[in-house]
Amino acid sequence: MTAVAITRMGDLFAVVMLSGIYSLLSAALFLDLHAVDVAFTEASVGAGISTLLFLATLKLVPRYDKKSRYKPTLALGVVIATGALLIYGTFDMPHFGKADAPVHEHVAPRYLNESMEEIGVPNVVTSVLASYRGFDTLGEVVVIFTAGIGVMSLLRISQQTKEESKSKTPPDMQQQVILRVVAKMMIPLILIFALYVQFHGDYGPGGGFQAGVIFAAGIILYTMLFGLSTAQKIFKRKVLELFTAIGVFLYASVGFTCLFMGGNFLDYSVLRHDPVHGQHLGILLIELGVGITVASVMITIFFKFTWRTVKHKYNQ
Repeated sequence: MTAVAITRMGDLFAVVMLSGIYSLLSAALFLDLHAVDVAFTEASVGAGISTLLFLATLKLVPRYDKKSRYKPTLALGVVIATGALLIYGTFDMPHFGKADAPVHEHVAPRYLNESMEEIGVPNVVTSVLASYRGFDTLGEVVVIFTAGIGVMSLLRISQQTKEESKSKTPPDMQQQVILRVVAKMMIPLILIFALYVQFHGDYGPGGGFQAGVIFAAGIILYTMLFGLSTAQKIFKRKVLELFTAIGVFLYASVGFTCLFMGGNFLDYSVLRHDPVHGQHLGILLIELGVGITVASVMITIFFKFTWRTVKHKYNQ
């Protein structure tokens, strides 16, 4: 049974690593297709954060399966019915790659031809996500915020044990002198690049989603090499949880400010006398909110997994 359990864990580990490699290759493909924004997201989220969280999850999974008396027949039926409805809903959609689809005849030409005049932002992707579809992006940020709250609730730990508070640098990383020295030089550059992606997303590839994940990746790298307690001295748990909500609040506040100034929700044109300048200001603020929430949620989720791993280690 032990050999079977180890084999299963090895298979899961291989699947996770292959998924990360596939995401990295996909990012290279997107970069070759000049979809740099998508390449940023795929590299940072798919090959980076997701792979790391999957590995952290495998760290918490027990080696042996427990027999469960619960039979999720009802849940399975709900999932199958929901999936069938979603598939049925796709039948009315245009065929993939169809040239005369409405998105190619109306939506895409409008964004490509008029976004510069209406929004004044060279990066059309930023114009679409932050202005034309700002309400949809707000929903995505709320989903990320909700996911963070869910993880916090599932992996809630009331307080740290004495052993956790004493544990600083992981023992297996204390001997990695070269890796730690190189990381000390690279982490500041990663964080600076994240800020560049955050505030230069209007004029080049990037934005709040990409910047938040890149910033979180730098902090996670620091935590892996120098220990959780060391990272906590800078990034407090309660502060991270507060910033998780602040980012969503900042995004929504921009929308309500537009309403109070006589415009529509998330209509940034009313924020300044010049509509284009108002668009720039609104996009800057909501992208900042996106970056704050994404970075805080990613760091918090990793910290939660790390706390649970350390707690599980000392309880054994």
